Amino acid sequence: MKYFVCAGEASGDLHASHLLTAIKHEDPAAEFSFLGGEMMAEATGHKPLIHYKDMAFMGFVDVVKHLGAVRHNLSTAIKAIDETRPDAVILVDYPSFNLRLAAHAHKLGIPVYYYISPKVWAWKEGRVKKIKKWVRKMYSILPFEVEFYRKRHDYQVDYVGNPSAEEVEMKRKTLPTRAEFACQHGLDPEKPILALVPGSRVSEIKNNLAIMSEVAARHKDFQAVIAGAPNISDQMYSQITDLPVVHGATFELVGVADAALVTSGTATLEAALLETPQVVCFRHGGSRLVYNMYKKLLKIPYVSLPNLIAGESIVPEMLMHLCTVDTVDAELCKILPGGSGREEMLKGYKRMKSALGASPAAPTAARLLVEDLKKI
Repeated sequence: MKYFVCAGEASGDLHASHLLTAIKHEDPAAEFSFLGGEMMAEATGHKPLIHYKDMAFMGFVDVVKHLGAVRHNLSTAIKAIDETRPDAVILVDYPSFNLRLAAHAHKLGIPVYYYISPKVWAWKEGRVKKIKKWVRKMYSILPFEVEFYRKRHDYQVDYVGNPSAEEVEMKRKTLPTRAEFACQHGLDPEKPILALVPGSRVSEIKNNLAIMSEVAARHKDFQAVIAGAPNISDQMYSQITDLPVVHGATFELVGVADAALVTSGTATLEAALLETPQVVCFRHGGSRLVYNMYKKLLKIPYVSLPNLIAGESIVPEMLMHLCTVDTVDAELCKILPGGSGREEMLKGYKRMKSALGASPAAPTAARLLVEDLKKI
């Protein structure tokens, strides 16, 4: 069968590549055309129609600035669907763009499958109406999404497992010791590590790193190390702090750290899976007004994935105006070795892992997808 796949970001390229490999196992005659990156190209043996680097526009302002490119990309994708008439269209997150493709494919009578749901439980819940109308099957990687869709929208989705859980479990087997990591990166092999993970975007780093750095300065017994993000220069970090930066080794850094300060995102889930105690920091301007506005807009009790998955407060979330040097430090002290909250957080991580289960996400989604296509 023929499959058209769209992943508009680096993380989507990674997860989609595993899905395509799994589909080939279920359907050896599978043919793919796709929007994505190098990992999907490796899985299929040919280049993407559009690289995700030419699609990764974030936020309203960025999209408006690149409206011509967005329209061109959408036109190219629609034309490819029209010409190839795939047996299935598979979408990976990236909702603003992908839901337009879903509408077009649905109009042509092509079944649409979604792997990794947009975060409609957090914002833009109105998108669920479009998903129900145009998407034949949704394959979720977060267990709480099943109840969200069923209870709030009477829409059945399948939880297939979480790819981050699988990836972390595999990588943990080759984690270096703290001493080995320190020697590899010019750090002190005798001194415990505090990992600072201030995000991957310039705005996140500017908003969070200064506070993280000041907190770290209060703990002289630890060496604080910054997880450098791809495409962010050392100069960006040096404008804020003189702490060391490690590039291309965030997983290893968090894995050997005694504790971490982490900007909200997938990194919070990875830290939890690595069983590294953490404080979630999300300054983003820091005003009480913005905080109250977000509280009204968001439909969820927590913002960090460990808490959302477990359905309880496992990691402290220091958000907006609550994210100060004193408040973050107070929470950090609780989870450092010997701290009053460290063991309880580690127990919470175990409950979160139990909620995630052990199902292999991509193979499970591929099997369900191909089985469903054969029924049509």
